[in-house]
Amino acid sequence: MRTEATLRIMNRAHKEMTALPRQEQGAVYEFMNRFRANHRDPVLHVRAAGADSDLLAARVDGAYRALLLPVGECDYLLVAVKHRDQVADTLTRQAFRVNRVSGGIEVIDLAQAAQTSAPRSPRRPLFGAYTDEQLLGLGIAELLLPQVRTLSSEEELTELVGRAPQLTADVLVALAAGNSYAEVYAQITEPVAAEEPVDPDDFATAVNSPATQVFSDDEALQAVLVKDFAQWQVFLHPTQRKLAEKPTTGPTRVGGGPGTGKTIVALHRVAHLVKQLPPGKDKPILLTTFNRNLAADLRTRLVALGGQELTARVDIVNIDKLAGRVVSEAKVGTGRRIVDDNRVPDLWQTFLLEVGEKGWDADFLYAEWTQVILGQVLNSRSDYFRARRPNRGRSLTRGERDQVWQLTEQFTNWLDGQGMWTWRQVAERAARLEMDRAARAVAAAEESSGSLLRHRYRHVVVDEAQDLSAAHWKMLRAMVPTTGDDMFLAGDTHQRIYDNHVTLGSLGINIRGRSSRLTLSYRTTRQILAAALEIMSGEVYDDLNGGEENLAGYRSLLRGEQPVFRAAATWNQELDLIFEQVKGWGSPADGSVAICVPTRELAAAVAARLQQDGVPVTEIGPDGPKGAGGVHIGTMHRFKGLEYQRMIIAGVSHDLIPRGMIDRYETVDPKRYQRERQRDRSLLFVAATRARDELAVFWHGTPSPFLTARLTQQRLSEDPAARLGLDRQAL
Repeated sequence: MRTEATLRIMNRAHKEMTALPRQEQGAVYEFMNRFRANHRDPVLHVRAAGADSDLLAARVDGAYRALLLPVGECDYLLVAVKHRDQVADTLTRQAFRVNRVSGGIEVIDLAQAAQTSAPRSPRRPLFGAYTDEQLLGLGIAELLLPQVRTLSSEEELTELVGRAPQLTADVLVALAAGNSYAEVYAQITEPVAAEEPVDPDDFATAVNSPATQVFSDDEALQAVLVKDFAQWQVFLHPTQRKLAEKPTTGPTRVGGGPGTGKTIVALHRVAHLVKQLPPGKDKPILLTTFNRNLAADLRTRLVALGGQELTARVDIVNIDKLAGRVVSEAKVGTGRRIVDDNRVPDLWQTFLLEVGEKGWDADFLYAEWTQVILGQVLNSRSDYFRARRPNRGRSLTRGERDQVWQLTEQFTNWLDGQGMWTWRQVAERAARLEMDRAARAVAAAEESSGSLLRHRYRHVVVDEAQDLSAAHWKMLRAMVPTTGDDMFLAGDTHQRIYDNHVTLGSLGINIRGRSSRLTLSYRTTRQILAAALEIMSGEVYDDLNGGEENLAGYRSLLRGEQPVFRAAATWNQELDLIFEQVKGWGSPADGSVAICVPTRELAAAVAARLQQDGVPVTEIGPDGPKGAGGVHIGTMHRFKGLEYQRMIIAGVSHDLIPRGMIDRYETVDPKRYQRERQRDRSLLFVAATRARDELAVFWHGTPSPFLTARLTQQRLSEDPAARLGLDRQAL
């Protein structure tokens, strides 16, 4: 008779295990090892948990019991770890059902399901416009349907959502937020719906459904029990897991607002791909992103998720460093120093003065050179004459293109003479080198010459995909063969903070029909999310493939305090507001509070003001925070990929956000003006969505126009003079 057993762990059981004392966690781990080896071991005391229950109870130690749901022959699901005195109450409160839509196993709170179906208040039911069939068709747990019918207030909804299964909670929140039935089905239900008809009595099939949040990996389990391992690193929302593990026929993109788990999906995608690799010591998977600090963070998180052995098969590097590696291998640009892209417009200005050129604007030539000529990896003047110039605004005649080409050639030679080149040039050269390498690899394969030349990677995974330039994409496309599971991209164009606008299809990366969007924010509260969405009102963003992208359906299940919006007459008075807010939060020195400002000068002023009053501070540099403690302070660009419990965004004033210098483009180059303004709006949006629990927004003088929607709404609900100290005309 077979004694070995398969034992998987459900989400709720994991939460309970990690809340136990360390000694008890070890006991649970030992129990699971013993149970898997011999589930009939008499030491475990496995028996029916109750007369009317399908669960089994087993002895963990003298105090704790494991509750197990049989899901097949010698196949069990650990659904709870309880003190022996709590077992009976647990059996009366919880039921396990297979959701008829998703096919996943759900835990139903019987205390909720048993509540009376009579309305609890005379108010209109929240979901009275929908039939039972419609609600069940969206995935509402059938046992909870009577209570859903009684809900008539946000408070009642919040109470139910806090203990309801995930799909039920997602659907109810989205409907209550005003989304249509069709939108909720398309955005929430359809992505997790089972592909085959669901048998509600078939637990053996249900336990293997992506909608059932379980895991069985011993190494991951041990990491959970012996380390501080965040739950989101183990358990994915069913939508996320489907995206992370689904085989693809080509390049695939995952979008979604801040905090929806795009990076988590990308990391799990990497882990999934590593597990499919044959044994070896090579690194056939690339995980890349734009910023250095984000690349370092990705490495840390992947180690936490999969361990050193898994991470050793992945090349984790930021995109510019990768390009630099390619040109270095080819011994190109030896002896030249790379200048920061922020300096290049000034270098163009110096060059034009030296050659006496007055007919062209330095900023225009810089943008044309970086975005079109270098960005599209154009090799000749004839290529430039034929090139499309999307989002460039001003059109150019053939004669003007000839002048621009000549000037860029002269500028390139001028840089060579100075012993310099730019990161954009490095990316362009790396793209050319990789395209040549890929062409040789394909030719060698077609000739069956036995050549060992191969593409550099088997899989490429990109985080913050919206920040990469066209040259970066051409390089990446050449680094991996065109096949299934070749490229996996995670990003959100609403968070584009660099001037890189691309259409992936034109670069050989066809994501059409393979794009998905996440809509549930796990980071921030509904109140902060609403304020962030108001910042984005009125803008249209692309989807990286020639279409439009929006934040429809973007939502949160978390509740918190309303964000604070306060004005000051001067910058010095705003510094006082910042100090008062930090002090009001208890002047925490544990790195849970951050202050974000538009410029380095303002960041230095804030740091000096806080240090003067004894508040420790930590600067956020290009590689991330320079320490763990203190109040973190940095410019908006530095906050990409970070999150904090409480955040202050200061200096949100006219001419700072957006930058006053872009006004000069409004009439001479309207498209550039719109792009630059959109970038600054995205920076503010990114900053606002770094906050988890509390957000404060300050400004001095006239507020940023990006706050207009929020302040107008606030003016309608309260006296602005009393709360904000604002002149009514300013609103």
